[in-house]
Amino acid sequence: MSATAENHASHGHDHDHHDDGGHDHGSFKSYLTGFILSVILTAIPFWLVMGDVIADKTVLVLAIMGLGVVQIFVHMIYFLHMNGKSEGGWTLMAMLFTVVLVMITLIGSLWVLFHLNTNLMPMTVDQIKNLP
Repeated sequence: MSATAENHASHGHDHDHHDDGGHDHGSFKSYLTGFILSVILTAIPFWLVMGDVIADKTVLVLAIMGLGVVQIFVHMIYFLHMNGKSEGGWTLMAMLFTVVLVMITLIGSLWVLFHLNTNLMPMTVDQIKNLP
């Protein structure tokens, strides 16, 4: 046995067994679970909007944003295999970076949509039809 192999054996490295917090890392079951959760987390906002389930638009937007954040974490766990034990665990900087990017994306999107809604001239259907 080589010195490297002995070193790995003595440190308890076993590449056939992965303890990843209960998820089968990269297995069909893990991918299927992630896919099903993603479909559900996509269908719920679609149903909320198309079914006029929530009358208050602010609550509706917050619900959709919340489900979007949950879906980001589903993707990170089930498809990117990020959990507390993989690659030595999440570092504080990686988590902060993820949170900052999510907040910039969500808040920036709402800001742009709000200002588009506020600053565009309202037009009737007849005015739109008569545009050159």
